[in-house]
Amino acid sequence: MALPVLNVSLNFNSGAVFGNPFTIGDPINGVLGVGILGDGSAPALVIDLTDVTRSIKIGRGRNIGRDIYEAGTCTVRIYDQTGRFNPQNTSSDLYPNLTPLRKIRISASYEGTTHYLFSGYTTDYVYSYDQAENVSYVDINASDAFRLLNQAVVSTVTGSSAGQDTGTRINKVLDTVQFPNSMRTVDTGNSLTQADPATSRTALSAIQNCEFSEQGAFYVSPEGNVIFKNRANTMSSGGDTPIAFNQTGGIPYKNLVFAFDDKLIVNTANVTKIGGVKQTYIDATSVAQYFPHAVTYSDLVIDTDTAAANIAALFVSTRSTTTIRIDQMTIDLNDPNVPNGTILDLDYFDNVLITNIQPDNSTITKNLQIQGVAWDISPSRFLGTFVTLEPISDSFIIGSSYYGILGEDILTY
Repeated sequence: MALPVLNVSLNFNSGAVFGNPFTIGDPINGVLGVGILGDGSAPALVIDLTDVTRSIKIGRGRNIGRDIYEAGTCTVRIYDQTGRFNPQNTSSDLYPNLTPLRKIRISASYEGTTHYLFSGYTTDYVYSYDQAENVSYVDINASDAFRLLNQAVVSTVTGSSAGQDTGTRINKVLDTVQFPNSMRTVDTGNSLTQADPATSRTALSAIQNCEFSEQGAFYVSPEGNVIFKNRANTMSSGGDTPIAFNQTGGIPYKNLVFAFDDKLIVNTANVTKIGGVKQTYIDATSVAQYFPHAVTYSDLVIDTDTAAANIAALFVSTRSTTTIRIDQMTIDLNDPNVPNGTILDLDYFDNVLITNIQPDNSTITKNLQIQGVAWDISPSRFLGTFVTLEPISDSFIIGSSYYGILGEDILTY
């Protein structure tokens, strides 16, 4: 089975929007309405780094300890014998364009389909040499759009008002910092917000307040777009048909990481809306078995104390017990039995059914969701490592053999 064909590009145009430059005669990027004539004020300058790329490391995902999505990061190591990628080299044809926050994009083409692995913005350029100092490299480090949102400070959110759903409020925050409409997919929220507090904070923290108030998910896709999934959609995703990974006919894996501990247990939650009364939910059975594991969330933009109480109950009900976990697995795209197109498409909220035969011939089977993706790529290596978790919010899904069990799964708000 052939390996995917990589493409690494660096775009020196200003502006946040990604896009392929319009290329006359190209069957894909030479089509009007597909290729772009330029996405910033500067003339188009997009270079292909694929031939000089020596390794790629990408990490994106949910921090399972903090229970929040974090910025995706990437490091591309470039072979640079001529100093072309030295920002101080005035003789380079790239001078003076090698600056921070230029757009870098990595994709893999397989069987006619382009799969994006990372789209982000350069943060720095770091030179290194081999031990004999004969070969020079530059590591181009990058972060996704979370970095842009974390650098933008908001106080007054233009167009915000009491009674807006969480998705609308997120859009208003994105509008305030002029984040492109073409780079967002925002669900209508299932919960309502109160008036914006008009305090100084980052755009990202304002959005993550709405995300938690919704009990939804806000993250950046491999294409570089921001995604907001409301509570109903994060819950219902657990009912989708999982992709099977096992040792006896499914997709092969290696390096499963097992865990059986208390680090994800929460049995007490204190949740307070802005100007509200603290709402506390305690699972006494869990406290008796595992001792108190408490979290506190305050100053939420949720509109009522009742909504805050619902958040506390859902958060604890999803996390009050523990069982053996499979925290991650690694897939080798060099393995001829791996369907590379399927693996390249895996992303957050995709369901996976992992079966593992233990040394004593017992079997562990887990139906989980992808919540983190890492790529480790070099000329001889193409590894994908996937963080797997139980759904971030428990729910009762009618017809599901995993999440439609009376007495186990919860009917939520």
